[in-house]
Amino acid sequence: MFDKIVIANRGEIALRILRACRELGVKVVAVHSEADRDLKHVRLADESVCIGPAASADSYLNIPAIISAAEVTDAEAIHPGYGFLSENADFAEKVKQSGFVFIGPNAETIRLMGDKISAKNAMIAAGIPCVPGNNDPLSDDNKKNLKLAQKIGYPVIIKAAGGGGGRGMRTVHTEAALLNAIAMTKAEAGSAFGNPTVYMEKFLEDPRHIEFQVMADAHGNAIHLGERDCSMQRRHQKVVEEAPAPGITEEQRRFIGERCAKACIDIGYLGAGTFEFLYEKGEFYFIEMNTRVQVEHPVTEMVTGFDIVKEQLRIACGEPLSLTQDQVKIQGHAIECRLNAEDPRTFMPCPGIIDQFHMPGGPGIRCETHIYNGYKVPPYYDSMIGKLIAHGETRKSAIARMNTALSEIIIDGIKTNIPLQQDIMNDSAFATGGQNIHYLEKKLGIY
Repeated sequence: MFDKIVIANRGEIALRILRACRELGVKVVAVHSEADRDLKHVRLADESVCIGPAASADSYLNIPAIISAAEVTDAEAIHPGYGFLSENADFAEKVKQSGFVFIGPNAETIRLMGDKISAKNAMIAAGIPCVPGNNDPLSDDNKKNLKLAQKIGYPVIIKAAGGGGGRGMRTVHTEAALLNAIAMTKAEAGSAFGNPTVYMEKFLEDPRHIEFQVMADAHGNAIHLGERDCSMQRRHQKVVEEAPAPGITEEQRRFIGERCAKACIDIGYLGAGTFEFLYEKGEFYFIEMNTRVQVEHPVTEMVTGFDIVKEQLRIACGEPLSLTQDQVKIQGHAIECRLNAEDPRTFMPCPGIIDQFHMPGGPGIRCETHIYNGYKVPPYYDSMIGKLIAHGETRKSAIARMNTALSEIIIDGIKTNIPLQQDIMNDSAFATGGQNIHYLEKKLGIY
């Protein structure tokens, strides 16, 4: 096992990684911006290094500064967490070139799966079902593009090959709107991702968002840990996640999960990853792979009893997977509510000082957050300040426990989305399960 690693992230995920390191006896170096000197994991780390001003571009996205921090502290590896540089192939490459271990897949795999077109082609080769559409970049040939859309059938969606986070996508319902949508998406993709390449797919009108957690080692082994349902979304951003997905049968789980594990072996994947699918009318359609640990990994941990972050560290050290596929057992149900520092009605970020914080407890409750009494939520980063996870023997009991926990939690001094999460937990359609990705937006009147 490593002696010391750098955590190249902030907030609750940095604290989550630190805790895993503590259990494994690994020393931690916390890198932080000038605005994050008082983060909980920075206070708890064995060493800390300030890597720049508050702006992400000057700190958490500053590759030379992060690698320098690893050099001066004599660390052996760098864990990127999620967001920031976690899926940046250049970062993974430079970490390795500098003599450190990148705790994640290699740069070539990140590039392969980071480009939606090459990822789709790799999945087709691995036998994973994909959304109908073109498997090549759209050209500037208007006639060819019009003909392709006609063949796929409207509505279609234009997607940026290098996109992510819900950006770089446009839905097109009529032929008259197609060419303008392609041009606008190309321009947006070039500006936002530095890659103007776009492609076209069939737009599924009422899908659910279901994803499979995978783990793979350097010895040719790969497993899946079941699926999560992340269909409660607002503007392509997940709000609630749960595992297992309501209505998915053991046969379906095995069919897709085994193919995801095989695909990992085919592409030489290493570490934790997630295959994301749209699910409609009993069919799965691959959309992308996230080559990192996910925000919602705790729900999978709660139903499997498996520590994904500790396994990331073990795999990065060259160890084989600690369990086989037949040892993976799904027990009970888990739900995660994301806690954001934002107005629950307007969704405007609400940075500020936490006057009072009380963490909920009780059977099956897990709270992952970096906030504390007196902590100042900065205005420079994502508004998520934590995650509340509830586990129960059944989905109904998990919802009941989540409701209790949401009523117990106290976060005073700033506005949060807790009222929205309570509304979702008490929604009759959510209680039934299996709602599509548009449900929450329609409920909120913004769809």
